[in-house]
Amino acid sequence: MTEVEKKKRGSGSEGSSNKDLNDWLPITSSRNAKWYYSAFHNVTAMVGAGVLGLPYAMSQLGWGAGATVMVLSWVITLYTLWQMVEMHEMVPGKRFDRYHELGQHAFGEKLGLWIVVPQQLMVEVGVNIVYMVTGGKSIKKIYDTACPSCRPLKTTYFIMMFSSIHFFLSYCPNFNSITLVSFLAAIMSLSYSTIGWGASVRKGIAPEVDYSPRASTTAGRLFGFLSALGDVAFAFAGHNVVLEIQATMPSSPEKPAKKPMWKGVIFAYIVVALCYFPVAFVGYAVFGKSVEDNILISLEKPAWLIIIANAFVVVHVIGSYQVFAMGVFDMVESYLVKQRKFSPTKTLRFIVRTSYVALTMVLGITFPFFGGLLGFFGGFAFAPTTYFLPCIMWLAIYKPKKFGLSWFTNWICIILGVLLMILAPIGALRQIILQAKDYKFYS
Repeated sequence: MTEVEKKKRGSGSEGSSNKDLNDWLPITSSRNAKWYYSAFHNVTAMVGAGVLGLPYAMSQLGWGAGATVMVLSWVITLYTLWQMVEMHEMVPGKRFDRYHELGQHAFGEKLGLWIVVPQQLMVEVGVNIVYMVTGGKSIKKIYDTACPSCRPLKTTYFIMMFSSIHFFLSYCPNFNSITLVSFLAAIMSLSYSTIGWGASVRKGIAPEVDYSPRASTTAGRLFGFLSALGDVAFAFAGHNVVLEIQATMPSSPEKPAKKPMWKGVIFAYIVVALCYFPVAFVGYAVFGKSVEDNILISLEKPAWLIIIANAFVVVHVIGSYQVFAMGVFDMVESYLVKQRKFSPTKTLRFIVRTSYVALTMVLGITFPFFGGLLGFFGGFAFAPTTYFLPCIMWLAIYKPKKFGLSWFTNWICIILGVLLMILAPIGALRQIILQAKDYKFYS
């Protein structure tokens, strides 16, 4: 056999092996999703714990800055999401099914991995930790509200209850297999958001409501402002899984996946607007600077409504956890099979996914600083992957004309995103330190 024939055979074998692996990995194993699947997944990925903290962020930003940051974030993230949808199939005959694959195309094989993978993992693992805390605290709120005379239980136990669901759900093989969970989560997000602002309207604005700065000191107001920027960034967080969601759709030169995907994104962003803006503005209008970092905690009555709202939150963050975890499962399982030569088996999947759920549970129990975590992860991790990394990739790949509209738009997004990445974690870190002073581990 000639050297050329050997190479051809090796190449064919490698291609077949990659196809077999793609048929096993959770992101690419099923490509029959409809446009409304993407709508459910995007709503579930984006609307989550973040919406509950928006009135609190408004109390630190104030009316003018708060409204400006909210609207700007909605517009900028919709623009960067459009860029990612467009870039998914920019090379004829090739699909960038994962965020890091697009990064490798833009920055090179090695540099692309180092730029994207750490940030994407930080986002997805960070979100899952926050959702462990959110789910656990929401179950605790249901328990405390339904039975105020019952024996108080530690938050730790409720986080463990929430995590037990994921030890089972995490074995769903791919994105399309969690579509029903994602659909229910999307419905729940709209439901509890409506309860959040609806119950606030019913409560009404009290005569003594105060819209003055939340903190009494200049330093406190500054750090609070910075932390609030991170809270808003956390709320607009679906970009980290958008390419992975688009990868589940069928595509051909005549019918590219970007058309149904964009239809789903537009639907999702309308739902996002219906959830975010009423909750943020009505919640702040009713409670002023006394609003809690979770709007549902501020709403003590009627008790039955608070129980239902928190139950909706639990269902929603179950779905959100799975959507973000699916990207981590794909990344870890792909690495173990490709680089470490493990066999793609159910046993490997069981070990990887059980270990991951256990890890996020332990970290959530250990560090349940809900408000501080939102701001920290929002600024440090979400700002790059959501606000400006898609713009940098767009400039690197498409090279738009200097000083043209596209060039200016992307650079404005990059500058605002970098400022957000630098400033937001500073305020959030201070908040975590202040909360940690009085915290007892595993209380």
